[in-house]
Amino acid sequence: MGPGGCRHVGVSDKLADGIRSCGKRSATLRTFFALALGAVALAACGPNTSEAPPKPHVSVAYPIVKKIIDWDDFIGRFQAIQNVTVTPRISGAVVSVLFKNGQDVKAGQPLIIIDPRPFRAAYLQALGDLDNAKAAEVIARANYERGKKLIVANALSRELYETRRAAEEQAVAQVESDKGAAETARLNLEFTTVNSPVDGRTSDRKVSLGDIVTANTTQLTTVVTLDPIWFLFEGAETFLLKYQREEKLGQRGSSRVVANPLEIQLADENGYAHRGHMVFVDNAIDPQSGTIRAEAEFSNADHFLTPGMFGRARLLASAAYQAVLIPDESIITDQTRRLVFVMDKGGKVAAREVETGPLVIGLRVIRSGLKASDKVVLDGLARLAPGMPVEATTIKLTPRAADTAPQSEPLSAPPSSQATPR
Repeated sequence: MGPGGCRHVGVSDKLADGIRSCGKRSATLRTFFALALGAVALAACGPNTSEAPPKPHVSVAYPIVKKIIDWDDFIGRFQAIQNVTVTPRISGAVVSVLFKNGQDVKAGQPLIIIDPRPFRAAYLQALGDLDNAKAAEVIARANYERGKKLIVANALSRELYETRRAAEEQAVAQVESDKGAAETARLNLEFTTVNSPVDGRTSDRKVSLGDIVTANTTQLTTVVTLDPIWFLFEGAETFLLKYQREEKLGQRGSSRVVANPLEIQLADENGYAHRGHMVFVDNAIDPQSGTIRAEAEFSNADHFLTPGMFGRARLLASAAYQAVLIPDESIITDQTRRLVFVMDKGGKVAAREVETGPLVIGLRVIRSGLKASDKVVLDGLARLAPGMPVEATTIKLTPRAADTAPQSEPLSAPPSSQATPR
Protein backbone atom coordinates (compact mmCIF):
# COMPACT_ATOMS: atom_id res chain seq x y z
CA MET A 1 0.00 0.00 0.00
CA GLY A 2 1.30 3.48 -0.72
CA PRO A 3 0.99 6.65 1.29
CA GLY A 4 -2.56 7.73 2.00
CA GLY A 5 -3.88 4.11 1.80
CA CYS A 6 -3.58 3.90 -1.98
CA ARG A 7 -2.57 0.63 -3.75
CA HIS A 8 0.16 0.77 -6.39
CA VAL A 9 -0.16 -1.78 -9.28
CA GLY A 10 3.20 -2.88 -10.58
CA VAL A 11 4.41 -4.99 -13.53
CA SER A 12 4.02 -8.20 -11.65
CA ASP A 13 0.28 -7.54 -11.04
CA LYS A 14 -0.35 -6.94 -14.81
CA LEU A 15 1.40 -10.20 -15.71
CA ALA A 16 -0.73 -12.11 -13.23
CA ASP A 17 -3.95 -10.66 -14.74
CA GLY A 18 -2.82 -11.69 -18.26
CA ILE A 19 -2.18 -15.25 -17.14
CA ARG A 20 -5.63 -15.51 -15.57
CA SER A 21 -7.25 -14.11 -18.78
CA CYS A 22 -5.37 -16.59 -20.99
CA GLY A 23 -6.46 -19.41 -18.80
CA LYS A 24 -10.11 -18.52 -19.30
CA ARG A 25 -9.72 -18.35 -23.15
CA SER A 26 -7.90 -21.69 -23.21
CA ALA A 27 -10.74 -23.32 -21.34
CA THR A 28 -13.20 -21.90 -23.87
CA LEU A 29 -11.15 -23.20 -26.87
CA ARG A 30 -10.84 -26.62 -25.28
CA THR A 31 -14.58 -26.77 -24.89
CA PHE A 32 -15.12 -25.76 -28.62
CA PHE A 33 -12.71 -28.37 -29.99
CA ALA A 34 -14.23 -31.05 -27.82
CA LEU A 35 -17.68 -30.27 -29.18
CA ALA A 36 -16.35 -30.21 -32.80
CA LEU A 37 -14.63 -33.56 -32.42
CA GLY A 38 -17.77 -35.03 -30.97
CA ALA A 39 -19.78 -33.83 -33.96
CA VAL A 40 -17.26 -35.36 -36.37
CA ALA A 41 -17.35 -38.63 -34.44
CA LEU A 42 -21.12 -38.67 -34.56
CA ALA A 43 -21.07 -37.94 -38.31
CA ALA A 44 -18.60 -40.76 -38.91
CA CYS A 45 -20.69 -43.19 -36.97
CA GLY A 46 -23.93 -42.11 -38.67
CA PRO A 47 -25.35 -43.50 -42.00
CA ASN A 48 -23.67 -42.51 -45.45
CA THR A 49 -26.19 -40.50 -47.41
CA SER A 50 -23.95 -39.70 -50.61
CA GLU A 51 -25.13 -41.22 -54.01
CA ALA A 52 -22.94 -43.05 -56.68
CA PRO A 53 -22.41 -41.07 -59.98
CA PRO A 54 -24.88 -42.02 -62.75
CA LYS A 55 -23.81 -44.28 -65.62
CA PRO A 56 -22.95 -42.46 -68.88
CA HIS A 57 -25.68 -42.72 -71.51
CA VAL A 58 -24.45 -43.72 -75.00
CA SER A 59 -25.82 -44.86 -78.34
CA VAL A 60 -24.72 -48.24 -79.69
CA ALA A 61 -25.26 -50.00 -83.01
CA TYR A 62 -24.22 -53.10 -84.88
CA PRO A 63 -21.88 -52.44 -87.85
CA ILE A 64 -23.24 -52.58 -91.37
CA VAL A 65 -21.92 -55.62 -93.22
CA LYS A 66 -21.58 -55.17 -96.98
CA LYS A 67 -19.65 -56.56 -99.92
CA ILE A 68 -17.17 -54.00 -101.19
CA ILE A 69 -14.50 -53.64 -103.87
CA ASP A 70 -11.15 -51.92 -103.40
CA TRP A 71 -9.79 -49.31 -105.81
CA ASP A 72 -6.37 -47.66 -106.25
CA ASP A 73 -6.03 -43.92 -106.94
CA PHE A 74 -4.08 -42.41 -109.84
CA ILE A 75 -3.79 -38.99 -111.46
CA GLY A 76 -3.57 -38.52 -115.22
CA ARG A 77 -4.82 -36.80 -118.36
CA PHE A 78 -6.85 -37.72 -121.39
CA GLN A 79 -5.02 -38.24 -124.67
CA ALA A 80 -6.20 -38.60 -128.25
CA ILE A 81 -5.61 -42.07 -129.68
CA GLN A 82 -4.55 -40.40 -132.94
CA ASN A 83 -3.09 -36.93 -133.26
CA VAL A 84 -2.46 -36.29 -136.97
CA THR A 85 -0.47 -33.41 -138.39
CA VAL A 86 -2.03 -32.66 -141.77
CA THR A 87 0.49 -31.78 -144.52
CA PRO A 88 -0.01 -31.56 -148.32
CA ARG A 89 1.25 -34.37 -150.54
CA ILE A 90 1.88 -32.01 -153.43
CA SER A 91 3.23 -28.47 -153.70
CA GLY A 92 1.10 -25.57 -154.91
CA ALA A 93 -1.00 -22.56 -153.99
CA VAL A 94 -3.90 -22.74 -151.53
CA VAL A 95 -7.12 -21.72 -153.27
CA SER A 96 -9.72 -22.73 -150.67
CA VAL A 97 -9.99 -23.51 -146.94
CA LEU A 98 -13.09 -25.59 -146.25
CA PHE A 99 -13.11 -25.94 -142.45
CA LYS A 100 -13.45 -23.71 -139.41
CA ASN A 101 -10.97 -23.68 -136.60
CA GLY A 102 -11.82 -26.35 -134.02
CA GLN A 103 -14.44 -28.00 -136.22
CA ASP A 104 -15.49 -31.64 -135.82
CA VAL A 105 -14.82 -33.46 -139.09
CA LYS A 106 -15.22 -36.92 -140.59
CA ALA A 107 -12.56 -39.03 -142.24
CA GLY A 108 -12.30 -38.04 -145.94
CA GLN A 109 -13.95 -34.64 -145.46
CA PRO A 110 -12.23 -31.94 -147.59
CA LEU A 111 -10.24 -29.42 -145.57
CA ILE A 112 -8.08 -27.46 -148.03
CA ILE A 113 -7.86 -27.24 -151.83
CA ILE A 114 -4.59 -26.56 -153.63
CA ASP A 115 -4.77 -25.08 -157.15
CA PRO A 116 -5.61 -28.17 -159.28
CA ARG A 117 -5.08 -26.68 -162.75
CA PRO A 118 -1.42 -27.60 -163.28
CA PHE A 119 -2.07 -31.12 -162.04
CA ARG A 120 -5.12 -31.54 -164.25
CA ALA A 121 -3.03 -30.55 -167.24
CA ALA A 122 -0.29 -32.98 -166.28
CA TYR A 123 -2.86 -35.73 -165.94
CA LEU A 124 -4.31 -35.04 -169.37
CA GLN A 125 -0.84 -35.09 -170.85
CA ALA A 126 -0.12 -38.41 -169.16
CA LEU A 127 -3.31 -39.87 -170.59
CA GLY A 128 -2.26 -38.72 -174.07
CA ASP A 129 1.16 -40.31 -173.71
CA LEU A 130 -0.52 -43.53 -172.64
CA ASP A 131 -2.75 -43.54 -175.72
CA ASN A 132 0.30 -43.05 -177.97
CA ALA A 133 2.07 -45.92 -176.27
CA LYS A 134 -0.91 -48.18 -176.72
CA ALA A 135 -1.06 -47.33 -180.47
CA ALA A 136 2.65 -48.04 -180.84
CA GLU A 137 2.12 -51.34 -179.04
CA VAL A 138 -0.55 -52.37 -181.57
CA ILE A 139 1.82 -51.68 -184.50
CA ALA A 140 4.75 -53.45 -182.85
CA ARG A 141 2.65 -56.51 -182.04
CA ALA A 142 1.35 -56.72 -185.64
CA ASN A 143 4.89 -56.55 -187.06
CA TYR A 144 6.03 -59.21 -184.63
CA GLU A 145 3.14 -61.54 -185.57
CA ARG A 146 3.96 -61.22 -189.29
CA GLY A 147 7.60 -61.80 -188.51
CA LYS A 148 6.81 -65.13 -186.82
CA LYS A 149 5.09 -66.34 -190.02
CA LEU A 150 7.84 -65.11 -192.27
CA ILE A 151 10.62 -66.69 -190.20
CA VAL A 152 8.90 -70.06 -190.51
CA ALA A 153 8.84 -69.64 -194.34
CA ASN A 154 12.46 -68.48 -194.37
CA ALA A 155 11.24 -65.18 -195.84
CA LEU A 156 12.72 -63.06 -193.05
CA SER A 157 16.16 -62.92 -191.65
CA ARG A 158 16.75 -63.95 -188.06
CA GLU A 159 18.16 -60.49 -187.26
CA LEU A 160 15.05 -58.67 -188.48
CA TYR A 161 12.83 -61.12 -186.66
CA GLU A 162 14.62 -60.44 -183.37
CA THR A 163 14.30 -56.71 -183.96
CA ARG A 164 10.53 -56.97 -184.40
CA ARG A 165 10.22 -59.13 -181.25
CA ALA A 166 12.23 -56.60 -179.19
CA ALA A 167 10.17 -53.70 -180.58
CA GLU A 168 6.97 -55.47 -179.49
CA GLU A 169 8.31 -56.02 -175.97
CA GLN A 170 9.49 -52.43 -175.79
CA ALA A 171 6.04 -51.17 -176.80
CA VAL A 172 4.41 -53.27 -174.09
CA ALA A 173 6.83 -51.88 -171.49
CA GLN A 174 6.18 -48.34 -172.64
CA VAL A 175 2.46 -48.83 -172.18
CA GLU A 176 3.02 -50.01 -168.59
CA SER A 177 5.31 -47.04 -167.91
CA ASP A 178 2.80 -44.56 -169.27
CA LYS A 179 0.07 -46.23 -167.20
CA GLY A 180 2.16 -45.53 -164.12
CA ALA A 181 2.77 -41.93 -165.15
CA ALA A 182 -0.94 -41.41 -165.76
CA GLU A 183 -1.78 -42.90 -162.34
CA THR A 184 0.77 -40.62 -160.66
CA ALA A 185 -0.71 -37.62 -162.42
CA ARG A 186 -4.19 -38.72 -161.36
CA LEU A 187 -3.12 -39.07 -157.73
CA ASN A 188 -1.45 -35.66 -157.78
CA LEU A 189 -4.66 -34.18 -159.10
CA GLU A 190 -6.57 -35.99 -156.32
CA PHE A 191 -4.10 -34.71 -153.71
CA THR A 192 -4.98 -31.13 -154.56
CA THR A 193 -7.93 -31.68 -152.20
CA VAL A 194 -6.56 -32.29 -148.72
CA ASN A 195 -8.99 -34.46 -146.76
CA SER A 196 -9.22 -35.24 -143.06
CA PRO A 197 -7.37 -38.50 -142.42
CA VAL A 198 -9.56 -39.46 -139.41
CA ASP A 199 -12.80 -38.67 -137.63
CA GLY A 200 -12.00 -36.01 -135.06
CA ARG A 201 -11.59 -32.32 -134.34
CA THR A 202 -9.37 -29.86 -136.17
CA SER A 203 -7.04 -27.33 -134.65
CA ASP A 204 -6.73 -23.87 -136.19
CA ARG A 205 -5.59 -23.53 -139.80
CA LYS A 206 -1.91 -22.78 -140.33
CA VAL A 207 -2.19 -21.41 -143.88
CA SER A 208 -4.23 -18.79 -145.70
CA LEU A 209 -5.56 -18.37 -149.23
CA GLY A 210 -2.74 -17.85 -151.72
CA ASP A 211 -0.03 -19.42 -149.55
CA ILE A 212 2.39 -21.67 -151.40
CA VAL A 213 2.66 -25.00 -149.61
CA THR A 214 5.40 -27.59 -149.99
CA ALA A 215 4.72 -31.29 -150.33
CA ASN A 216 5.15 -33.28 -147.07
CA THR A 217 6.53 -30.19 -145.28
CA THR A 218 4.02 -27.40 -144.71
CA GLN A 219 1.73 -27.96 -141.73
CA LEU A 220 -1.89 -27.20 -142.63
CA THR A 221 -3.59 -28.12 -139.31
CA THR A 222 -3.86 -31.01 -136.87
CA VAL A 223 -6.75 -33.41 -136.30
CA VAL A 224 -7.22 -35.37 -133.08
CA THR A 225 -9.56 -38.30 -132.61
CA LEU A 226 -12.11 -38.01 -129.78
CA ASP A 227 -14.11 -41.22 -129.73
CA PRO A 228 -12.83 -43.40 -128.22
CA ILE A 229 -10.27 -41.54 -126.11
CA TRP A 230 -7.39 -42.71 -123.92
CA PHE A 231 -6.59 -41.80 -120.32
CA LEU A 232 -2.84 -41.80 -119.70
CA PHE A 233 -1.46 -42.17 -116.16
CA GLU A 234 1.58 -43.48 -114.30
CA GLY A 235 1.67 -45.83 -111.34
CA ALA A 236 4.39 -46.42 -108.76
CA GLU A 237 6.51 -49.54 -108.88
CA THR A 238 4.83 -50.77 -105.68
CA PHE A 239 1.48 -50.97 -107.47
CA LEU A 240 3.00 -53.00 -110.29
CA LEU A 241 4.57 -55.41 -107.80
CA LYS A 242 1.26 -55.79 -105.98
CA TYR A 243 -0.68 -56.49 -109.18
CA GLN A 244 1.90 -58.98 -110.48
CA ARG A 245 1.86 -60.91 -107.19
CA GLU A 246 -1.93 -60.97 -107.24
CA GLU A 247 -1.87 -62.31 -110.78
CA LYS A 248 0.41 -65.15 -109.67
CA LEU A 249 -2.01 -66.00 -106.87
CA GLY A 250 -4.99 -65.84 -109.22
CA GLN A 251 -6.50 -62.92 -107.29
CA ARG A 252 -6.55 -60.34 -110.09
CA GLY A 253 -5.89 -60.50 -113.81
CA SER A 254 -3.10 -58.37 -115.25
CA SER A 255 -4.23 -55.23 -117.06
CA ARG A 256 -1.92 -56.25 -119.90
CA VAL A 257 -4.40 -58.96 -120.88
CA VAL A 258 -7.59 -58.18 -118.90
CA ALA A 259 -9.79 -55.12 -119.43
CA ASN A 260 -9.86 -54.17 -115.73
CA PRO A 261 -12.38 -51.37 -115.02
CA LEU A 262 -11.11 -47.84 -114.43
CA GLU A 263 -13.29 -44.87 -113.43
CA ILE A 264 -12.60 -41.14 -113.79
CA GLN A 265 -13.56 -38.11 -111.74
CA LEU A 266 -13.08 -34.78 -113.52
CA ALA A 267 -11.82 -31.63 -111.80
CA ASP A 268 -15.32 -30.22 -111.15
CA GLU A 269 -17.02 -33.50 -110.23
CA ASN A 270 -17.66 -35.21 -106.90
CA GLY A 271 -18.29 -38.72 -108.20
CA TYR A 272 -16.70 -41.10 -110.70
CA ALA A 273 -19.11 -40.77 -113.60
CA HIS A 274 -16.86 -41.88 -116.47
CA ARG A 275 -16.19 -45.60 -116.84
CA GLY A 276 -13.60 -47.22 -119.08
CA HIS A 277 -11.21 -50.16 -119.14
CA MET A 278 -7.48 -50.80 -119.25
CA VAL A 279 -5.88 -51.29 -122.68
CA PHE A 280 -2.14 -50.85 -122.15
CA VAL A 281 0.64 -51.21 -119.58
CA ASP A 282 4.15 -50.24 -120.69
CA ASN A 283 6.97 -52.78 -120.93
CA ALA A 284 9.43 -51.02 -118.60
CA ILE A 285 9.59 -48.86 -115.47
CA ASP A 286 11.03 -45.37 -115.88
CA PRO A 287 14.27 -45.44 -113.82
CA GLN A 288 14.11 -41.67 -113.28
CA SER A 289 10.64 -41.60 -111.67
CA GLY A 290 10.17 -45.20 -110.58
CA THR A 291 6.78 -45.33 -112.32
CA ILE A 292 5.28 -47.27 -115.20
CA ARG A 293 2.99 -45.83 -117.87
CA ALA A 294 -0.50 -47.19 -118.47
CA GLU A 295 -3.55 -46.29 -120.56
CA ALA A 296 -7.28 -46.88 -120.35
CA GLU A 297 -9.89 -46.42 -123.07
CA PHE A 298 -13.16 -44.52 -122.69
CA SER A 299 -16.16 -44.11 -124.96
CA ASN A 300 -16.67 -40.42 -125.82
CA ALA A 301 -19.55 -40.26 -128.25
CA ASP A 302 -20.55 -36.75 -127.17
CA HIS A 303 -16.92 -35.50 -127.43
CA PHE A 304 -17.17 -34.13 -123.88
CA LEU A 305 -13.82 -35.56 -122.83
CA THR A 306 -11.03 -33.50 -124.39
CA PRO A 307 -7.37 -34.42 -124.94
CA GLY A 308 -5.24 -32.91 -122.19
CA MET A 309 -8.12 -32.83 -119.69
CA PHE A 310 -7.09 -33.64 -116.11
CA GLY A 311 -8.75 -36.48 -114.20
CA ARG A 312 -8.51 -38.51 -111.01
CA ALA A 313 -8.71 -42.22 -111.75
CA ARG A 314 -9.46 -45.23 -109.63
CA LEU A 315 -8.45 -48.65 -110.92
CA LEU A 316 -10.13 -51.85 -109.85
CA ALA A 317 -7.87 -53.48 -107.25
CA SER A 318 -9.83 -56.32 -105.63
CA ALA A 319 -12.62 -58.81 -105.85
CA ALA A 320 -15.77 -58.24 -103.85
CA TYR A 321 -15.34 -59.15 -100.15
CA GLN A 322 -17.36 -58.78 -96.93
CA ALA A 323 -16.49 -55.75 -94.80
CA VAL A 324 -17.88 -54.17 -91.62
CA LEU A 325 -18.67 -50.45 -91.76
CA ILE A 326 -19.04 -47.94 -88.90
CA PRO A 327 -19.20 -44.12 -88.64
CA ASP A 328 -15.93 -42.21 -88.53
CA GLU A 329 -16.88 -40.44 -85.29
CA SER A 330 -16.98 -43.75 -83.40
CA ILE A 331 -13.24 -44.19 -83.96
CA ILE A 332 -10.74 -42.53 -81.62
CA THR A 333 -7.00 -42.18 -82.11
CA ASP A 334 -4.51 -43.06 -79.38
CA GLN A 335 -1.15 -41.90 -80.75
CA THR A 336 -0.54 -44.46 -83.54
CA ARG A 337 -3.51 -46.69 -82.71
CA ARG A 338 -7.15 -46.47 -83.70
CA LEU A 339 -9.63 -47.64 -81.10
CA VAL A 340 -13.33 -48.43 -81.00
CA PHE A 341 -15.41 -48.91 -77.83
CA VAL A 342 -17.77 -51.90 -77.83
CA MET A 343 -20.35 -52.85 -75.20
CA ASP A 344 -20.39 -56.40 -73.80
CA LYS A 345 -23.40 -58.36 -72.55
CA GLY A 346 -22.86 -57.05 -69.04
CA GLY A 347 -23.30 -53.46 -70.14
CA LYS A 348 -19.63 -52.54 -69.79
CA VAL A 349 -17.43 -51.04 -72.49
CA ALA A 350 -14.13 -52.38 -73.80
CA ALA A 351 -11.62 -50.80 -76.18
CA ARG A 352 -10.74 -52.60 -79.42
CA GLU A 353 -7.79 -51.72 -81.61
CA VAL A 354 -8.87 -51.70 -85.26
CA GLU A 355 -7.38 -51.34 -88.72
CA THR A 356 -9.34 -48.90 -90.86
CA GLY A 357 -9.91 -48.80 -94.60
CA PRO A 358 -11.56 -46.39 -97.06
CA LEU A 359 -14.96 -44.71 -96.83
CA VAL A 360 -17.89 -46.62 -98.37
CA ILE A 361 -21.46 -45.24 -98.51
CA GLY A 362 -20.27 -42.57 -96.05
CA LEU A 363 -19.03 -45.12 -93.47
CA ARG A 364 -15.52 -46.31 -92.63
CA VAL A 365 -14.36 -49.81 -93.54
CA ILE A 366 -12.87 -51.75 -90.60
CA ARG A 367 -10.43 -54.31 -91.96
CA SER A 368 -9.69 -56.03 -88.64
CA GLY A 369 -10.45 -55.81 -84.92
CA LEU A 370 -14.24 -55.70 -85.17
CA LYS A 371 -16.95 -58.27 -85.84
CA ALA A 372 -20.45 -57.90 -87.19
CA SER A 373 -21.84 -59.06 -83.81
CA ASP A 374 -20.07 -56.29 -81.83
CA LYS A 375 -22.16 -53.43 -80.44
CA VAL A 376 -20.17 -50.30 -81.29
CA VAL A 377 -20.42 -47.21 -79.09
CA LEU A 378 -21.22 -44.24 -81.32
CA ASP A 379 -21.07 -41.20 -79.01
CA GLY A 380 -19.93 -40.00 -75.58
CA LEU A 381 -16.49 -41.48 -76.16
CA ALA A 382 -14.65 -38.81 -74.15
CA ARG A 383 -16.40 -39.92 -70.92
CA LEU A 384 -15.60 -43.62 -71.32
CA ALA A 385 -12.89 -45.83 -69.92
CA PRO A 386 -12.40 -49.59 -70.40
CA GLY A 387 -14.57 -51.59 -67.97
CA MET A 388 -16.97 -48.71 -67.29
CA PRO A 389 -20.69 -49.61 -67.12
CA VAL A 390 -22.96 -47.59 -69.38
CA GLU A 391 -26.64 -47.04 -70.13
CA ALA A 392 -27.10 -47.69 -73.84
CA THR A 393 -29.71 -47.01 -76.49
CA THR A 394 -29.46 -49.31 -79.50
CA ILE A 395 -29.95 -47.65 -82.89
CA LYS A 396 -29.66 -48.89 -86.47
CA LEU A 397 -26.90 -47.63 -88.79
CA THR A 398 -27.91 -46.52 -92.29
CA PRO A 399 -25.81 -45.51 -95.33
CA ARG A 400 -24.74 -41.86 -95.37
CA ALA A 401 -23.83 -41.60 -99.06
CA ALA A 402 -24.94 -43.02 -102.39
CA ASP A 403 -23.94 -46.48 -103.52
CA THR A 404 -21.16 -45.98 -106.10
CA ALA A 405 -20.54 -49.58 -107.07
CA PRO A 406 -19.00 -50.14 -110.55
CA GLN A 407 -21.04 -51.60 -113.37
CA SER A 408 -18.55 -54.31 -114.31
CA GLU A 409 -17.75 -57.51 -112.41
CA PRO A 410 -14.15 -57.46 -111.11
CA LEU A 411 -11.61 -60.26 -111.05
CA SER A 412 -10.03 -59.61 -107.60
CA ALA A 413 -7.26 -57.93 -105.37
CA PRO A 414 -6.09 -56.57 -101.87
CA PRO A 415 -6.38 -53.43 -99.64
CA SER A 416 -6.44 -50.08 -101.42
CA SER A 417 -7.02 -46.38 -101.04
CA GLN A 418 -10.69 -46.53 -102.02
CA ALA A 419 -13.55 -48.97 -102.14
CA THR A 420 -17.11 -49.17 -103.37
CA PRO A 421 -20.01 -51.39 -102.29
CA ARG A 422 -21.28 -54.29 -104.34
